[in-house]
Amino acid sequence: MFGLDGQTFIQIVANLINLVILAAALAYLLYKPVRNVLRKRTERIQGQLMQADEEMSRAMELRREYEQKIEDIERERDDILGEARKQASETGRRLIADAKAEAEVVKERAASSVAMEWERAEDEMRTAIIEVSAAMAEKFVSLAINKDTHDRLFAETISDLEGMTWRD
Repeated sequence: MFGLDGQTFIQIVANLINLVILAAALAYLLYKPVRNVLRKRTERIQGQLMQADEEMSRAMELRREYEQKIEDIERERDDILGEARKQASETGRRLIADAKAEAEVVKERAASSVAMEWERAEDEMRTAIIEVSAAMAEKFVSLAINKDTHDRLFAETISDLEGMTWRD
């Protein structure tokens, strides 16, 4: 065949048989250990992947919890700020109302004081007018009038002065 002599052909066949025996022996001896190593490696990788998935799940859960806490804190902050604004507004309204009431009291006191001063001034004017009128009447009466006419004029003047009203 192929131009090979018998010896070479037998050697090739013997080498092939040795190769097959060696391959079978190695496969018998090494197949299970190599397969076990590969299986263990696959299991280790699978375990690492599962652990990574679990850690990722925990991380996502923690993230959700922290986001919820942040949202709760922001909501609480908004509530506190709203309440503070409401209280500040109420306090402002109350202060304004108190100031208006106090201003009204001061205004009423001032009006009352002005009215009392006005009445006092009117009383003083009446008194002064009466004194001047009395002095004038006395001079006039002493010069021109007798006692009866004097008494009658005095009574008329007093009654006229009592009936008078003052203009504002």
